[in-house]
Amino acid sequence: MGNAPLVSIAMCTYNGVVYLQEQLDSLVEQTYPNLEIVIVDDGSRDESIAIINKYTNRYKNIRLIINDTNLGYSRNFEKAIGLCKGDLIALCDQDDIWDREKIAIMVEHIGDHVLIYHDSLFIDEEGRSLDKKISDIRNCYSGSDARVFLFENCVSGHAMLFRKDLINLASGFRPEIAHDWWLAYIATNTGSILFLDKALVQYRQHRSASTDILRQKTKLVKKLGSIEKLDRQLYIFRAFSNFSNNKYADFTSGILRLMENRVQSYFSFTLFAAIAKNHKVLLYIQRKPAISKFNFILKFLWGYKLKMLFRSE
Repeated sequence: MGNAPLVSIAMCTYNGVVYLQEQLDSLVEQTYPNLEIVIVDDGSRDESIAIINKYTNRYKNIRLIINDTNLGYSRNFEKAIGLCKGDLIALCDQDDIWDREKIAIMVEHIGDHVLIYHDSLFIDEEGRSLDKKISDIRNCYSGSDARVFLFENCVSGHAMLFRKDLINLASGFRPEIAHDWWLAYIATNTGSILFLDKALVQYRQHRSASTDILRQKTKLVKKLGSIEKLDRQLYIFRAFSNFSNNKYADFTSGILRLMENRVQSYFSFTLFAAIAKNHKVLLYIQRKPAISKFNFILKFLWGYKLKMLFRSE
């Protein structure tokens, strides 16, 4: 193993029997020489545990922990990360397929960055290529400007490798905020991140999945009414603004105040103007035409009170 640092793969499973073996095969075939695989199962009721046990019996670097109660997606990843011993940590879903060189390439390129992430190729439920990558629908950011992540995220959990020290700064995951989004925001506040322009994972898309990355929205958000969407956005922004090591504290708290003022207003011209003025940073991730970005900014003009007038029962 030489001087290769220990890399921990934190994998979360839950009723994943259909694709689990294919994913596990791609993990144990990694060419990187110093790996541990920490699997936390969130109370599967299918044959997932039986499949994993076949691997733990064969590979001594795999550990399985089974939760007594269901923690949910983000909390389960938080637990898995906390059990990792490596200086570097990678996150793993239960249904993708990793390139055999994935970990080796990421360790080689992480340098002084806090976090590195890569591109991914979309595949369908049967494993067929959809001929599209994440970078085709989002601008993937490299750098240290946390403001890029205030409104959306381009760093997928399955694609990241980060230093364990990052967890000490993250101060706990929040169920309302995707764990990968939270980690990307914390990483850019405490150091820099790097996007690696290589598709190192075949990223499986499901018709029934809770996320719909190809359309860049979650089903939860699609179902919410306009007021609920504003409330959710305000909650997320408060969490970001309250982060103790916030590199852009004045900027973030200023936007937050305008968003809170919006609650008591029919119109929010100052918030609209602030978003428009800083749109190159705040909307960097959006890979959309200018008119679509303008329509996004325009939504910040309308206050809660005006929204309430037109709220559908």
